[in-house]
Amino acid sequence: MSNVIALPHRHRAYLRAVADGRAEMTCSRQPDLFIDGLACCDQHTAHQLAENGLISPARPGTPGQRVPAVLTDTGNAALAA
Repeated sequence: MSNVIALPHRHRAYLRAVADGRAEMTCSRQPDLFIDGLACCDQHTAHQLAENGLISPARPGTPGQRVPAVLTDTGNAALAA
């Protein structure tokens, strides 16, 4: 039995953008996500992806600074499911 949960379309679209190298996130406890330089329309979803360990900053930064976003191993597995 698999532990992978089917993600809604928007979650998967955000993960694909991160995987494609098109996303940045702010360094904060509740990071905001930007795709192609634009703020995502649903920051609640972005927060969920970060809180659940699906995306993370590619490198450390100062609070509020935008840094590239990357998929975690968990994010890669969720996108592949």
